Formats: sequence, C-alpha cells, structure tokens
Amino acid sequence: MRGTGFRTAGQGTGRGGTADGPRAAPRPDTGPRDVTDVTEAIGDNRTPSKLWHITLSVSGAEAPLTEVRRGLEQLAHDHPFLLTSRYANDHAEIRYWEEAQDLHDAAAVALRLWGEHRSTAKLPPWKIVGLEVIDRQTYHQRIAEGYGPPPATPVGVHPF
Repeated sequence: MRGTGFRTAGQGTGRGGTADGPRAAPRPDTGPRDVTDVTEAIGDNRTPSKLWHITLSVSGAEAPLTEVRRGLEQLAHDHPFLLTSRYANDHAEIRYWEEAQDLHDAAAVALRLWGEHRSTAKLPPWKIVGLEVIDRQTYHQRIAEGYGPPPATPVGVHPF
C-alpha cells in the first residue's frame, strides 16, 4: 500500500517473492519480525480491525416510557459496548463503539442490532430511521473542533 509504510509480502524483501508470485517458505521463529513478516502472518488481504463510533436512531408508535427505558437497559446489558442511549416515548438514539475491519462491516452490524435484540430485550417495534458510522479519528476531531455529538457521559440510558 502506497504511503502507509507497509509492504506487500515478498515485495522488496530480497526473498525471491513478489506481490503476485510465490512467497518464500516460512522461516523459523528467530526473534523480532519486521512488518513484512506480520503481513505474511495475517495474510495479504486482511485489514486490522478499527473502532467505529455508531449512532443508531430508531422511531415508531408511542410506547410507555418505562417499557422503553427497561428495554434499552436490557439492550445495554446484552450489548456491553453500548455507551449511552437517549429515549422518548416514540424514538431513541443509541451510541456505542463497534470493532470492525471497515465501515461496511460496522454499518451491517449496527443495522442488525435493533432487530436482533428486539425480542430478547423487549424493545418497541420501531424502525431504524438513521445511522451514522464514523471512524475514531473523525469522532475525536469533531469533539476537538466543538461540533461533534456531546461526549457520551454519563454512560447509560437517559431520557431526551
């Protein structure tokens, strides 16, 4: 990858392999490994996981506030990475961090969260009406510049 400081396995290593050609046989563990060895160990096409900040918005028909709160508290228990959620009787917002290789994976998991936990947490039958997925650097940049979402404190389930 250009500009990242990482090389494709075999590229410029002097081991006889190329990005498209055969790789050198694995060497015995003889001490510290360079970046090329790490790339070979994890595979050429894998990307390390990143943290993504998720904001999921749901809404629908009115439901009793006590039931909404109880459902969101159960969701927080079932999904321990939940940072904070805010709710009213007809909508809610859930914010949390997700670990995924790329934005597509993080968004796919986020879009399944409400539906997969709806019956076990007894959440209202609301629909997802909004999704924001941003990487950690963008999240912190927004906070530093003063135009991001308010920091997720206090952590927990709170009314709007």
